[in-house]
Amino acid sequence: MKEIHYVKGDATAPIGTGNKIIAHICNDIGAWGKGFVMALSKKWESPESAYRSWFEKEGILNLGDTQFVQVEDAIWIANMIGQHKIRKAKDGTAPIRYEAVEKALHQVAEKSLALEASIHMPRIGTGLAGGKWEEIEVLITRALLEKDIQTIVYDL
Repeated sequence: MKEIHYVKGDATAPIGTGNKIIAHICNDIGAWGKGFVMALSKKWESPESAYRSWFEKEGILNLGDTQFVQVEDAIWIANMIGQHKIRKAKDGTAPIRYEAVEKALHQVAEKSLALEASIHMPRIGTGLAGGKWEEIEVLITRALLEKDIQTIVYDL
């Protein structure tokens, strides 16, 4: 089984050869404007516009769904709906929804296998979504590493 490969760098500039999928967490309410998405939008317009169109069409996005947007010949962005709203609930519950992240990661795995692509990501779900990396690592292991998919996590 593969292990997560940690590197210092920018997840919007994925390393290596071949097809690549850059995976990140989005919320279910159509909000795009803070966190990693800002780096994506600075480099490519299409992930944001596709996400906004998807939200306009659906009205609300289903937790666990994933939208794939091709931004270059060999690079796709995976807009994973793994966050409910954008703020902590009154009871202190963080926006992250681990079950949704896992479901989305399984969709990313299917796309990765179809494209023979490696997966690239920042430490998803740990910023604005309020998740714990130790829990996200378990989900990545189950969804990606157990399928022997090369997974690279970037720390700026």
